[in-house]
Amino acid sequence: MWGMIATWRMAVEGITKGAEMLKDGGDAGDAIESAIREVEDFPYYKSVGYGGLPNEEMEVEMDAAFMDGNTLDIGAVAAIRDFANPVSIARRLSHEKVNSLLVAEGAEKFAHKEGFERKNMLTDRAKAHYRKRLKEMSAQAAVQTASQKLKPYSGHDTVGMACLDITGKMTAATSTSGLFMKKKGRVGDSPISGSGFYADSKKGAASATGLGEDLMKGCISYEIVRLMGEGMHPQEACETAVSRLDAELRERRGEAGDLSLIAMNPKGEWGVATNIEGFSFAVVTEALEPTVYLVTRQEDGRCTYEKASDEWMENYMKTRMAPIEE
Repeated sequence: MWGMIATWRMAVEGITKGAEMLKDGGDAGDAIESAIREVEDFPYYKSVGYGGLPNEEMEVEMDAAFMDGNTLDIGAVAAIRDFANPVSIARRLSHEKVNSLLVAEGAEKFAHKEGFERKNMLTDRAKAHYRKRLKEMSAQAAVQTASQKLKPYSGHDTVGMACLDITGKMTAATSTSGLFMKKKGRVGDSPISGSGFYADSKKGAASATGLGEDLMKGCISYEIVRLMGEGMHPQEACETAVSRLDAELRERRGEAGDLSLIAMNPKGEWGVATNIEGFSFAVVTEALEPTVYLVTRQEDGRCTYEKASDEWMENYMKTRMAPIEE
């Protein structure tokens, strides 16, 4: 059995490419890296890689991670600039016994030394989004109180994946440009082991997307893998972990940020859960062609999903590729 599951509609082309590798007996590490690179390279996905939205200083700072579920090796980069495909740099770092999580200038020096491709990741389209947001924030500030101001942090959809190959090896990986208009040097959950991702070939793999500051409060990807290791189906594990953290945050803090998770176990069974409306995911297995689903969260925390319609899929791409009116 083999399979891949990923956060958001934007991952479907990537997992389709990865599935071709898995069908031919390919490695779960190679497949997941290839799948995430596909998302990183597409300039119209404004929350990952090339074309990602910048921080408040108009710099694209990216985070990425990779984990091998056989060896538990982890590699990650955070706040790295001007390099294509940060997931590949993260995977390279997973082979290091020490210094396997590097940030900012240190990550950039390592990437340069290792011969990774330098690239200006700030596109003209991302600059236009930035200028438009500044105008919106200025206009809103003139008529609203501080508590009502337009929030700059929107459009922060991390691509996270879990993968299983025919040997039983599992991997997890993430990539993101983080929160739009974030403070320089801000790092979320995506490159943090146990929060943004976790993989253990004996138990399963999981990955997260949402508000990193809240996802990190529950080490939620590790928790889902732990629950699968205790025998829970991935769907139950995701729903349990998300509902518990959502409830805990609301009890202690009065609110909970976006929490959306995907997971797969060593049998190729998969699950998803979210505390928001509008979450989508993509999945492919030996028995299921690459498919995008839309998730609905019930009042009791259970999540149901339905296949995205052709109309929804068409509108998704139209929206992302539409001209930007500044």
